Amino acid sequence: MTIDCYLSEHCGSYYQLRENIGRTLQELGIDAEAAFHTVSYDEAVNLGISGSPTIRVDGMDLFEKGGSPGIT
Repeated sequence: MTIDCYLSEHCGSYYQLRENIGRTLQELGIDAEAAFHTVSYDEAVNLGISGSPTIRVDGMDLFEKGGSPGIT
């Protein structure tokens, strides 16, 4: 299982997100690690990210919002 988390440079969710994912993986007994990526607006557009944070498991966006790619 691959977990990738994408956050804007100004997103304040990093520490809480890291804690929540770690706790959830432990509670479910899943042996996986999450990778955290800080992305610029242009990188978000290129990756098709439309919000921060964006969490993808095995390449699938868990909370796809739709709309135009980009972050603030």
